[in-house]
Amino acid sequence: MIKWAGWLITLFGAAHTLGALTVEKAARHTGTWFSGRLWGDDLAAMSPANSAYWLSLASFGVPLIVVGLIVLWLDRRGIAPPPFIAWTLGIWTVVGAVVLLFTPWPILLLANVLLLIGARRAARHDNPAPHADITRTP
Repeated sequence: MIKWAGWLITLFGAAHTLGALTVEKAARHTGTWFSGRLWGDDLAAMSPANSAYWLSLASFGVPLIVVGLIVLWLDRRGIAPPPFIAWTLGIWTVVGAVVLLFTPWPILLLANVLLLIGARRAARHDNPAPHADITRTP
């Protein structure tokens, strides 16, 4: 379950970022992004280039990729990810769902549920993350 959650989170972040760059055509503004013209842009009245930047590279897509890859990395090492990852992403997902109902938020919600169930099962099997025992000598 943890592996599925990690893949879903990673793919969601990648799909969001790549979709924004290609389908939404945000990449056409890269010249503006790297020219420094966004430095003085008004966030309250975003230019199309600034809006495209926040939709793609500055969105939560890239951090979701990182979180998903960390979950996969932990799973490969037999370490259950801490539940706060799923709870935090779950709360963020629900807020996003309330704000924008017609988005693919159910995918992230499924990933969060899988992550919570997987972490709970790992804890039940007494195999959560290894803990350092400072009283034990090697």
